[in-house]
Amino acid sequence: MPDRERAQSNEVRIWRNARLVTLTERTPGLGIVEQGAIAAQGGCIIYAGSESDLPVALRDKAEIIDCEGHWITPGLIDCHTHLVHAGNRANEFEMRLAGATYEEVAKAGGGIVSSVKSLRAASEDELVAQTLPRLDALIAEGVTTIEIKSGYGLDLENERKSLKAARRMGVERPVTVRTSFLGAHALPAEAKGDKDAYINAVVNDMLPAIAAEKLADAVDGFCEGIAFSPEQISRVFDKAKELGLPVKLHADQLSNLHGAALAARYGALSADHLEYADEEGAAAMAKAGTVAVILPGAFYFIRETKKPPVALFREHGVKMAVATDCNPGTSPLTSLLLTMNMSATLFGMTVDECIAGVTREAARALGLQAETGTLEAGKWADLAIWDIESPAELVYRMGFNPLHQRVWRGR
Repeated sequence: MPDRERAQSNEVRIWRNARLVTLTERTPGLGIVEQGAIAAQGGCIIYAGSESDLPVALRDKAEIIDCEGHWITPGLIDCHTHLVHAGNRANEFEMRLAGATYEEVAKAGGGIVSSVKSLRAASEDELVAQTLPRLDALIAEGVTTIEIKSGYGLDLENERKSLKAARRMGVERPVTVRTSFLGAHALPAEAKGDKDAYINAVVNDMLPAIAAEKLADAVDGFCEGIAFSPEQISRVFDKAKELGLPVKLHADQLSNLHGAALAARYGALSADHLEYADEEGAAAMAKAGTVAVILPGAFYFIRETKKPPVALFREHGVKMAVATDCNPGTSPLTSLLLTMNMSATLFGMTVDECIAGVTREAARALGLQAETGTLEAGKWADLAIWDIESPAELVYRMGFNPLHQRVWRGR
């Protein structure tokens, strides 16, 4: 049964004697409540705020959990991953250490295409078995919602297999899964260099079938010189809109093809990477409400030097999310806590921006801001309870996990 359809108990449960990081839009900063309580019923929050204001009627019929002063944040959200993949690309890591660039590795037959070979050779069950340990690592750090992209199949049969494996993550584990169809990720070998013909297949064959089977919650693309042009991505996005699917975009990672502006033009949920995005792109994203998803893992792993324009995003009011970009080639990262630290140390993001980036803004990047990402009535009761002295510790520490307890849908 899909995660969102699982039945929930009507029992009221209260977490009291806690310090809350509510992150609600109506409060400044992190929205801290020093002596707080959260009540949940049916998998949803029915009260979050000061314990002194908790309705007495709720106390009388609830299971009470004393948090002993622990901090509670919304459950963490990893809003950009390629979690379903087969094998690894450690050999390419060695090539890059020896001086090869990302583009050179790709042109030598490595990169995404090598992951395609591995995924095509694996069964759906094998993909599930290989993916679960990566998911478990994220769950162990308080992740309650995750986005998983396809893009290593590059034909209908294998894209379908990848998305089915991704959907199964929400059955095998107590976690909310959102899937993105990333057929326009790279060119498969059988396309023989004909990008337009391959995009025809994505638009006319793959996307309609994926949409009909309801395997994807959004459509993504890779707009880059080594991938697809803005014109080719536009064709994919036109079809996605026709089919009623929201879009996202890998944009301006290695060069400025004005992907940020392209994403904004289509009202994309997010534009991701963005190292080469310019002011025009930032302004367009702000106007469209498109979230900038910051991915320091890939920047670090492929030793890039061009940083995303965080100051421009602040200046124009672009919302910023933070994600692992977990993938086998450029960001084999399964720690959202370390990702926050990287966002702060490499890109100068603040503690508040990092924490909001893996909760409220990550929810916004998935179109889930009405359902999760903050601690307030009506949202899913997805909580991360931490053994910390202050929220800054979540960003400050490296290789240390202070999670005390994780709660998904009130359980």
